Amino acid sequence: MSLAEIHAAIPHRAPFLFVDEIVERTESRIVCRKTFRQDEWFYPGHYPSFPITPGVILCEAAMQAGAILLSQFGPPPDQGVPVAARMNDVRFKRIVKPGETIEMEVELTDRVSKAFYLSAKVTCGGQVALRFDFTCAVAPLA
Repeated sequence: MSLAEIHAAIPHRAPFLFVDEIVERTESRIVCRKTFRQDEWFYPGHYPSFPITPGVILCEAAMQAGAILLSQFGPPPDQGVPVAARMNDVRFKRIVKPGETIEMEVELTDRVSKAFYLSAKVTCGGQVALRFDFTCAVAPLA
């Protein structure tokens, strides 16, 4: 999926877009990648002498992948935005450093009306960095 296609699917933009490419996509599952550059805006403060990718950024990257997956069900980005409603059982397993690439695998596990339930796994270097479940909904722009 090209950057233009990613932009068409979700409203996120640089510097807060954390999906570089879509590796695989079905109706209920998506796999995306993101490489964290050495000059990302958050590294100078997290932490100056030992830069690591903030856990909240890893969660956001996975939720953006989930939003791309869910774009097939909702209104276009100019009519509504995907929002996180809940995160459950968040488990951080591995530090992600500048220059490393993560792979986000997100699966749609259930849907109840306008609520979407998803499960995410983020890996880096073949190791699990993060696992969590989350719920998304689409918020109207009005």
